[in-house]
Amino acid sequence: MVNRRNFVRLVGGGVVLTAGAAAVGVHSLTNDIPAAAIEIWNGPGEETDVRKRAVAYAVTAPNPHNRQPWLVDLREPDAITLYCDNDRLLPETDPFGRQILIGHGAFLELMVMALAQQGMRSEVTLWPEGEMAPQLRDWDTRPVARLRLLPGAQADPLFASVLQRHTPKLPFDTTRPMAAATLTALLSQPHGSDVVRAGGTIDAARVAQLRALCWEAAKVELTTPRTVMESIRLMRIGPDEILAHRDGLTINTRMARIASGLGQFDRSAPPSPDSPAHKQAMQTFDGYCSTAMGFTWLSTGGNSRSDQIAAGRAYVRQQLRATQLGIGMHPMSQALQEFPEMAPHYERAHRLLLDAAAPASARDATVQMLCRIGYASAAAQATPRRTLSQFFRA
Repeated sequence: MVNRRNFVRLVGGGVVLTAGAAAVGVHSLTNDIPAAAIEIWNGPGEETDVRKRAVAYAVTAPNPHNRQPWLVDLREPDAITLYCDNDRLLPETDPFGRQILIGHGAFLELMVMALAQQGMRSEVTLWPEGEMAPQLRDWDTRPVARLRLLPGAQADPLFASVLQRHTPKLPFDTTRPMAAATLTALLSQPHGSDVVRAGGTIDAARVAQLRALCWEAAKVELTTPRTVMESIRLMRIGPDEILAHRDGLTINTRMARIASGLGQFDRSAPPSPDSPAHKQAMQTFDGYCSTAMGFTWLSTGGNSRSDQIAAGRAYVRQQLRATQLGIGMHPMSQALQEFPEMAPHYERAHRLLLDAAAPASARDATVQMLCRIGYASAAAQATPRRTLSQFFRA
């Protein structure tokens, strides 16, 4: 039981603190992410190895829950082999590893772009030892892709936005509508794949339907004990935890840091429905959903492991184009999660977006990504990344 003298109370958006809060350094609290945790966003610096420079850009790729599930092997000259770090999966919210592999596709695309920027062409072979198994329990250490490096490549115009691309986990400005021409420019971005299809809408009626879908799906994730605990275990609260892990879900607000410092943030069990933590999470996701000014989605004609990689490559290209256009683009992946409690929303997502049933096999059309779009109410922060050496396979 927390001592009443250390009680933290929210009143009308303000903060009332007792003397005990001084023990957690309230006067020095800021929302800034520690610089060392986001240093990779400054680029590879003086690194001269072409492949390591490419990896330094690739690790900025978007990925679920910021797990950064990538390992690369550079032991073969003029080649890069990409593996999945199986210790960084999300078995509860991503039980088949689909979203994790989308993150691998994004990583792969940024690596190819970074190599091209240095004049190196990538000859990419996916799944050189066969595709990963359908079930996570059967995953092994087979490679995801092998890149053979050859001289001669043209720089990609999207590359200039790689280090400026940040996911806006913020409400969008509802006074700024999205122009049809802007949506067209975003959707027409070439993604280099004939298996990925891009869709989007700013139509008020469709946006309202998708806002409701995202909100209902978010509530399922937040109220299903094992899925919300998967997120809670990955929360990094305050600069010390952020620097220690440099992954997961970064929380650096004053209130969260004070509550954690006073022992009021319990990460051993799901928060009760009437707890401040639960109410804050609900409020946050409601803000995301209710301020969506449009939506984009990516789908594939099937759902093979290669389709998932292709979707990830297309997604990061689309997000880079959004960066160029000044658009905020934030994945709303809850309705596409494949755990049993989410099934009704997974079905509805496919009905709304593809006018088809949810996929029953790897041969069926699948919505791979769903994102809200709009203009962010503030600048999006860079997300922490682990040190570069941690991504290399021994």
